[in-house]
Amino acid sequence: MARLRRAIAIDLGTSSVLVYVLGKGIVLEEPSVIAIDVLTDEILAVGSEAKKLIGRAPGNIKAIMPIKDGVISDFKATERMLKYFLDKAVKKALLKPDLLICVPSRSTQVEKRAVLQASDNAGSHRTYLIEEPLAAALGAGCDITDVGGSLVIDIGGGTSDIAVISMGQVVASKSVDSAGTSFDRKIKDYIRQRYGILIGDTKSEEIKIEAGLADLEQSLEVTGRAITSGLPQKIYLPVAEIYDCIRSEIDLIVDGVKKVLEVTPPELASDIYDRQIILTGGAANTLGLKDRLREKLQIEVKIADNPSECVIIGSSKALNWMDSLDEERNNALKSKQKELEMDEKLRRR
Repeated sequence: MARLRRAIAIDLGTSSVLVYVLGKGIVLEEPSVIAIDVLTDEILAVGSEAKKLIGRAPGNIKAIMPIKDGVISDFKATERMLKYFLDKAVKKALLKPDLLICVPSRSTQVEKRAVLQASDNAGSHRTYLIEEPLAAALGAGCDITDVGGSLVIDIGGGTSDIAVISMGQVVASKSVDSAGTSFDRKIKDYIRQRYGILIGDTKSEEIKIEAGLADLEQSLEVTGRAITSGLPQKIYLPVAEIYDCIRSEIDLIVDGVKKVLEVTPPELASDIYDRQIILTGGAANTLGLKDRLREKLQIEVKIADNPSECVIIGSSKALNWMDSLDEERNNALKSKQKELEMDEKLRRR
């Protein structure tokens, strides 16, 4: 039976939002930023255009990143941003779409309800939630229905989700605050303290990405504002120094993996040793991350193909479950209706 409503998967991340429409593919990939005029409460820009205003906007314009550490920190801004992205992805539609939204593995019921409420207010018909590590494993090509264990680390913008998956379930998981934005913050602070130069969040993110593609012997050109003179200044930053300054953040992820493995059944832990750890997420290619995990855990580590899109690709595969869930729900309602009708007939007799 053809689906009348649009089915949409959304990776609602700290740094970016990806939208997948069933039958069309990934139709939107934008930064999780919304720019609002604080005087009129008018939306001035969303996504890429809003991100350009970070650190450049005048006093009456506020560029907000409403998702923090993978959860909603500004409910109203999230609702407005989500509505904008839905309208842009679906255009005009008579029927409200069904949504599947990713949430961190350790989200509380309050945090999940906030996502559901924001989705409902933004114009969804029905909203389903899926845990990010499960979606990431699906997108990375893991057989999540297998009895053997798979360890997936999804390095996002605000959190790193670590999970052991077996038989379609998350057996053990942990969310660590060390992720893409904390790497950016470390780089920004290091350049300020070591060289006396101020740079913005966007610039520190660019340095992190460039360093991930460079060798340790290379240097990167960095421009910013000198603290002492207030004038623009250029330096050449060794890539090895960048690795040294973010290594403590990487070690927090290593500690998180160790804690997950401590509570993992021995049989699944041995499967993980044989199968490799899978890295997904936008910050999976961070300088030294893969090698540091391999060095500290003594387990092979593999970066998934298109790591930044693993979660949305996995969510798109999970969209096919929505029809079966609706069918089961309808069958259950029909069965319950028949029982009530039979009870009514017996009562009348």
